[in-house]
Amino acid sequence: MAFDDVKTPEGLKELDKFLTDNSYISGYTPSKADLSVFDALGKAPTGNFPHVQRWYRHIASYQAGERAAWGGSPLPQAAGGKPTVAAPAAADDDDDVDLFGSDDEEEDAEAARIREERVAAYSAKKSKKPALIAKSSVLLDVKPWDDETDMKEMERLVRTIEMDGLLWGASKLVPVGFGINKLQIMCVIEDEKVSIDLLTETIQEFQELVQSVDIAAFNKI
Repeated sequence: MAFDDVKTPEGLKELDKFLTDNSYISGYTPSKADLSVFDALGKAPTGNFPHVQRWYRHIASYQAGERAAWGGSPLPQAAGGKPTVAAPAAADDDDDVDLFGSDDEEEDAEAARIREERVAAYSAKKSKKPALIAKSSVLLDVKPWDDETDMKEMERLVRTIEMDGLLWGASKLVPVGFGINKLQIMCVIEDEKVSIDLLTETIQEFQELVQSVDIAAFNKI
């Protein structure tokens, strides 16, 4: 049995019935037989022909160069130059199972695969990116007991303090009155590693030289 003119309702009905259980016009891959019907249709049909419409969208998704490379033979031409296709023979029970699924299912699976690949690529890229380390710039005022305090020794002792994530910077002596100077010293700390309270308490342990420690400035970097 052959399809009627696929541009007529009767021909489309026969073609839609055929494509209910077949992904392609001939075999399991697109071929020149598909092109024969595709060209005969000219455009996607309207109306209640879901299987023909699904098949037409699938064939149209290929570039012209790809379609030209398909194998197989074009369909024989019936009277009027219309392609004919033999209707499928009765199938065994095993043939009732669509091993290839619908195109919608294939498209959904392909979209899911692409999405998973993109997520994996993003996760891999993110894992290679170094984590941002939060740091702060801190200006400390270290005050002596009186004007006889050895300020050079005070600074030397302060700089002996070592902590993971602590980096000492520039310093200077700042007059506070009555001939007394305070030590103003800069440091940079990693917020997760260095407690500023612990740092000031450690400096104040030099009790013979240090009267107190104040935070003059604290800025996130």
